[in-house]
Amino acid sequence: MKVEVLAVGTELLSPHFQDTNSLFLARRLEEVGLRLSFKTVVGDNARDLAQAARTALGRSGLVIAMGGLGPTEDDRTSEVFARVLGRRRGFNAEILQAIEARFRRRGLKMPATNRKQAYVIQGAEVLDNPNGTAPGQWLTAGGRSVALLPGPPRELEPMFEASVLPRLRAKAAGFLVRRVLKLTGLGESLMESKIRDIYRRLPDGVELTTLASPGDLAIHITVTSRAGRGAAEKKAADVERDLRRRVKPFIYSRRGETLEEVVAGLLTAKRQTLALAESCSGGLLAHRLTNIPGSSAYFLAGIVAYSNAAKTELLGVPTRLMFKHGAVSAPVARAMADGARRRAKATYGVGITGIAGPTGGTAEKPVGLVYTCLAGPDGIEVRKSLFFGARKQVKYQSCQRALDLLRRRLGR
Repeated sequence: MKVEVLAVGTELLSPHFQDTNSLFLARRLEEVGLRLSFKTVVGDNARDLAQAARTALGRSGLVIAMGGLGPTEDDRTSEVFARVLGRRRGFNAEILQAIEARFRRRGLKMPATNRKQAYVIQGAEVLDNPNGTAPGQWLTAGGRSVALLPGPPRELEPMFEASVLPRLRAKAAGFLVRRVLKLTGLGESLMESKIRDIYRRLPDGVELTTLASPGDLAIHITVTSRAGRGAAEKKAADVERDLRRRVKPFIYSRRGETLEEVVAGLLTAKRQTLALAESCSGGLLAHRLTNIPGSSAYFLAGIVAYSNAAKTELLGVPTRLMFKHGAVSAPVARAMADGARRRAKATYGVGITGIAGPTGGTAEKPVGLVYTCLAGPDGIEVRKSLFFGARKQVKYQSCQRALDLLRRRLGR
């Protein structure tokens, strides 16, 4: 069954509002074996909404419309769906009484505009809304199911849980299992070349989706099965095992953690500590690591040494080293990591120096050039990287490289 979400509201088409309801619905739908096939965002214009409703009803077996059930003139979802379905709307006195009682409990008189919320599409079941004045509606038409839900998350989520999800569980005939592998240190094209043949021999009901962002990759394994959850889990495990054989060194998470969470867990488990010396990353690595509760167990110090003088004064980087090799160089990255480690008396020290851009690059040292160093009791390792992207992306990828160095070292 194809499932479609119709998000209604002109504000959702502006840069000022974000539709979070769809994410909630997608997650909860997957738990009963249903996946979104389409998501449409449409404004409050009645003609546009009618066209979107006709399209959705023509291609999807379950349509969930959210928003546009309020008391104002531009709230038209119920009347538009009634017109598209060729049904009348009837007045429900019980709904009006419930809305009036809600206002009375707050010491207020119900405005006349709220009366429009008491009209229900012919044949629809009313979905109770204890958190607002807009009741939802559930109806079937031509073998299709339609749910009309209010837009505010505090109203939509409990209504969906209490009134819609049980109906869907009763209808669901399949199971959906999803697994996610998160990787770093591997380009999207190279990853594709390593796993391309797996796509060609995927079992029925299995899909692979890869998502890429600078410094990070994710492979989503999605399995749908009518043979039971156990069968779906087995298919997912078999595909995951095949993928891991190809890209195991680059996988940092199988449970959805961020890379900094993985490194934090390793440092804590091994009772080891860390100090940072950051230049081009500007403290971003320290920020990411200290965002994790309990970071004081492993994080000792972070120094943002942006200028050459700060590198010398705070980290002990010799001026002759910077004069000879430049601040963006492997020797300086080594000296920064070692200086941070020694001065904080940490198990490990990390040094990051580079050119984040958009200016400052040369032919010999272009924008995106970054040297990352990890210094520890088991040796010093320096990586030279040339990252692409805007300034923020270069900074983020610099931190990913440093965290990956730590992950690999701690995982030995």
